Amino acid sequence: MSKIRLGLIGSGGMARHHINVLQGVSEAELVAITEPSQDQRSATVGRFPHLQSAPFFDDYREMLEKVELDGVIIVTPHTLHFEQAMAALDKGLHVMIEKPMVCTVEHAQILVKRIRETGKVGLIAYQRHYIPVYRYVYEGIRKGEIGEPHFVQAINLQNWMRATTNTWRQDPELSGGGQINDTGSHLVDFLMWIIDAPAIKVSAYMQYFDRKVDINSALAFEYANGTIGNLSIIGSTTVGWHEEITAVGSEASYLIRHDQLEICDAHGNRYKQEQLPPGSQPVINFVNAILGHEDVQSKPENALRITAFTEAAWQSAAEGGVPKPIAQLQE
Repeated sequence: MSKIRLGLIGSGGMARHHINVLQGVSEAELVAITEPSQDQRSATVGRFPHLQSAPFFDDYREMLEKVELDGVIIVTPHTLHFEQAMAALDKGLHVMIEKPMVCTVEHAQILVKRIRETGKVGLIAYQRHYIPVYRYVYEGIRKGEIGEPHFVQAINLQNWMRATTNTWRQDPELSGGGQINDTGSHLVDFLMWIIDAPAIKVSAYMQYFDRKVDINSALAFEYANGTIGNLSIIGSTTVGWHEEITAVGSEASYLIRHDQLEICDAHGNRYKQEQLPPGSQPVINFVNAILGHEDVQSKPENALRITAFTEAAWQSAAEGGVPKPIAQLQE
């Protein structure tokens, strides 16, 4: 069987991560790249010399017209995702999109519907669906290991404001929003994924520090099954990276600290969980889903929930923390 032919739209840092993973996937090959920046082109070819012969394009539309492809990987500023993904689907291509999928509920609904209509693979690259520790928590809650889920909590501290100054990530025309729509979106994804019920209401406070996008966010929310939670995304800190996640159930609790999982059982005993499910990568899942070997693990439907949650959080913060309903959308 011939290899899956993939085109890359954008070749920045995350794109190069996907290229690196693809080197170990014998069933697929990267055959074309869209990247208008000469600096990014040079950095990509410098790290991956085998791509010197691959055609580079300034405009993704020209790549879609001129190159025979089976799918595309979209790794561009957030507000560009919708147009690029729709164009690829219109060409009959499978699509893998870096997070966030899109930046508005309207676009999310249209895109999810279009993926279904075409029957093509759609995958949103939320990494935690593929990391063993997080996969274990998702599966464990579904199996009832902690009993009835009562409460979830996550906090992330990152030197995001300083690290992204003078980049597109703080330009709302390109980013669509601040840290909650960037690295914070991974935590929103995880909390929306692990509980088997949609979030229905959120109250949010945000700090901007005279920037055009949100830097710090403090959120409280409720799920349809009665589980409650809170989320803190802190981008003004000097801490390079610190993260904690907790899931409390009626029989036990999960404690994740720096990607290490500890379980506290019904008797208060705490132990590290060493037996974890296998891990993978979004791009490996993408190729295998195109081949029909695997189901998509990070689905557009879950990304639709993330977009609805984020949009409601922005609305709440704009009104001083007034609780806002989260749109309940057809998935």
